[in-house]
Amino acid sequence: MRTRFRGQSVREGVLIHGPAGWGEFSPFPEYGARECARWLACAREAAFDGWPRAVRSRIPVNATVPAVSAERAFELVRGSGCTTAKVKVAERGQSFAEDLARVEAVRDALGSQGKVRVDANGAWSVDEAVRHLKELDRFTLEYAEQPCATLEELAEVRRKADVPIAADESIRRAEDPLKVKAAEAADIAVVKVQPLGGVRNALRVVEACGLPAVVSSAVETSVGLAAGLALAAALPELPYACGLGTMSLLSGDVVTDSLVAVDGFIEVRRPPVNLQALSEYEIQSPSWLHRMQEAAQ
Repeated sequence: MRTRFRGQSVREGVLIHGPAGWGEFSPFPEYGARECARWLACAREAAFDGWPRAVRSRIPVNATVPAVSAERAFELVRGSGCTTAKVKVAERGQSFAEDLARVEAVRDALGSQGKVRVDANGAWSVDEAVRHLKELDRFTLEYAEQPCATLEELAEVRRKADVPIAADESIRRAEDPLKVKAAEAADIAVVKVQPLGGVRNALRVVEACGLPAVVSSAVETSVGLAAGLALAAALPELPYACGLGTMSLLSGDVVTDSLVAVDGFIEVRRPPVNLQALSEYEIQSPSWLHRMQEAAQ
């Protein structure tokens, strides 16, 4: 990875090839077998079943801004071509003053017409979230993604804050992703195709949630991103820019035609795997076969 993001500096995974194409299985290291089973189901759907019909041919995406300096954040957004940016806040070891400076720089880079959203990955308490969002909203936030860890906390922040709340971890890591709706904990559902078990299952979750959806990536190669694009392309409505422009976070790829944004959009397509690039990034790790076996049980 070009910049440390969500505590990760290297992304690893497994690619599966089947009659429908390539699928990606790349759960984060801390995920157990039960969670990994959904990631594996997504990879198998891509490799053996294929995806539903697309209703749109290109997907609007946001720029993704890691917990970098304000100056670097400005450069990333200015160079992205996007009119929406998601900014990482509440990074361990950093101060809220750094968050404020980063978000201000992103607002300056986008101008008054651009849209700024923040993502705390569940790191704040309720009081911190309410206080910090009030300060950050001076830059006119589109929404705040997962400001707190639990559904109960999200629901309380939603009642107390003026910023719309988006649920991410509360959906993709939940035993029952639909509890977000019952708890009235969010205004927006952030959905990621691997953690939800594939495109078809993610479509069912979105329909049952009854919330507007933002399709986001799990920092995959273009093989995994293609599944996310397929989900975004198949949704009946897509009111928000999606978090699928994350190839900029990786220093390499395994396809010939990487899924990168041009002028804030990614064309819906499924680029072929480049076998030479694949061999360059190959690792010998029996632990991945073990994780797949556990996930398959």
